[in-house]
Formats: sequence, structure tokens, C-alpha cells
Amino acid sequence: MAYTTIDDPSAYFQTTLYTGDGANSHAITNTGNSDLQPDWLWIKKRDAAVNHLLHDSVRGVTNLLVSNAQGGDDSNSNIVLGFGSDGFTVGSNSASNGQNNTYVAWQWKAGTSFTNDASSTGVGSIDSAGSVSTDAGFSIIAWNGNDGTIAHGLGVKPAMIIIKSRQTSNNWVVFHKGLGTMSASSDSILILNGNAAKDDPGAGFSEPTTSVFTIKGGAASNDNNIGYVFAEKQGYSKFGSYTGNGNADGTFVYTGFKPAFTIIKKTDTANDWMVGDNKNRI
Repeated sequence: MAYTTIDDPSAYFQTTLYTGDGANSHAITNTGNSDLQPDWLWIKKRDAAVNHLLHDSVRGVTNLLVSNAQGGDDSNSNIVLGFGSDGFTVGSNSASNGQNNTYVAWQWKAGTSFTNDASSTGVGSIDSAGSVSTDAGFSIIAWNGNDGTIAHGLGVKPAMIIIKSRQTSNNWVVFHKGLGTMSASSDSILILNGNAAKDDPGAGFSEPTTSVFTIKGGAASNDNNIGYVFAEKQGYSKFGSYTGNGNADGTFVYTGFKPAFTIIKKTDTANDWMVGDNKNRI
């Protein structure tokens, strides 16, 4: 086990499985060693082909984004009602609480309020605000604009950034360190709401720094945007790439710890995203 400063990972990430009851208010309580009030909640119905539901504390708990579609924020007051001190409460919508339907909820904790006035601090060129955990290497950042540098609050270089326009039907754009160094000639990205191979669209990210990431051209909209920003933390989170070997027992990928959540995407040809966790596989 790799050395880590995080004594209990369940303080920052938990997977919870639950069964819906169809009620107007259904509280879901986590079962990890530590209480976790989520800042980012990702719900997926397990027994039906429906959308992935993403809620966070920065946009407001009732604002919904769908990770497998291009749409902007959808304010819905009966999918997720609120975040609790150790879980969350869902409403009567069948997407999150159908009677006897089964669900998985992935939850991340950030927790510390973050604001950056770029003109005052000299960090970045676009104002940003959100919630950040430097301990867990995770921040949720909101900003307005599509061409400039944005402070992420982590204090270390991000390994993965997922961004989405909140107002327009833009793709979810993913920067990942496994795609290679970002440069003017190579802006490799992935699209979270599609299965395409990596693309070099000429507009996206530049290599992030310990203080900012860069948005260029059409990677974000010229209005409100949201970003989920991750940095590696030894013994807790790992981001990278590997080459398959075609063997029945697969390719071993060393992380230094037993993962509780994995997300994998084939980058050289079209193929679906694959998500798994230590309690459920979909």
C-alpha cells in the first residue's frame, strides 16, 4: 500500500447502493467509516437504461446535468432534494427513486469554499469560484467565459478536468494526463457524452499548472461553465494510461492501492466509457 496522508478515504469518496421507494422524500445514508456530505453526486439507475444524473453543491443541489447528453442545467425539484451530513435525499422522480428500482450513487467531497478574483490576485484571467479539497485533490469550479485561464484552487497540477457549459447544448469535454502533454499543436481531449476516440480539435485545453487551467475557443461556452478538477494523491487517486494485451486475464495496472472507483475509456478507437466500483459494476 502506498503511503498516503488520507487516513480514511471514505471521508472524501463513497459509493452507495440503494433501492427506491417512490416516496416524495427518501433519505439515503452512507455506510463508510466517516460521514460524507457530498459536494458532487452522480446517480445511475442500475436496472434500466436511463440517464446519468449529476448534481453538485456549487450549481445548487436541484440543478441537474446529464453526463451522457449535451443539454445544459435542468432545474428539477423532485430528483435530488438535498445533501445531508452523511448522504442525500431523493424525491419521487423515477430517475432517482422509482419504487423497487435499484441505484448506485457515487459521491465526492470537496467542502471548502473557494473564490478567485483574477484581477485582484493575478492568478488566471477569468474569475472563478467553487468548492475545493486540497487534501483529496478535488475541486468543483464555476466560471463565466470561454477563452482564458481559470484558477482551480488545488495548489498542484491537475491530472483530469471535466468541463460542461451550464446554459448550452455543448459536449462534455475531458482533459486527461493519459492523453499526453497539451500544446499548441496537440490538444487531445475526450468527450464524456460520446464514445469517440481522442480528438485534437484545435480548441480545448493547454497544459494545466499548479494554479490554473486554460480554456481555448469552443471547449467551453461564453456563459456559465462548471468544471470538476482532479489531482493525483498518492495512495488515494491515480490517473494514467495503459496498453491492452488481449489476454483473458487482462492487463495489470498498478495504482498502489485498491481502487474504490474506476473509469476507463479506450482512446485510439471508438468505444464506450466503462465505470466500475467496489460495490457495483455497470
